Amino acid sequence: HMQLVESGGGSVQTGSSLTLSCLESGNTYSATYTGWFRQSPGKQREGVAILYFRGSSVHGDTTYYPDSVKGRFTISQANAKNTVYLQIHSLKPEDTAMYYCAARIAYGGAWYGPLMELSFNYWGQGTQVTVS
Repeated sequence: HMQLVESGGGSVQTGSSLTLSCLESGNTYSATYTGWFRQSPGKQREGVAILYFRGSSVHGDTTYYPDSVKGRFTISQANAKNTVYLQIHSLKPEDTAMYYCAARIAYGGAWYGPLMELSFNYWGQGTQVTVS
């Protein structure tokens, strides 16, 4: 099992930047994809930044972003692979949402794509980001 705990959310002004953190514990070695989703009231949960851990410093990791956030969102992982970060720049009011950290383990069931909620097995409780 894995536990995911998000932090770093808050109320910020339009145009500012924010960094969210996700602390992973438990069987983190089993995680393949890890990343961030967000959900606003009345909307579906959407993937905003996903990282595929290749397990090799030679090949590096692969990242996935929807077009709506490319250039403003950056996902990264600490070397110890226990903390995942989401940097958000030029925040907009439409970025207001609950942000969730998620992880998928190897052989973690049906695969719907890297930005799809159903592809992921473990979730944090979320951290709220409000932009005004």
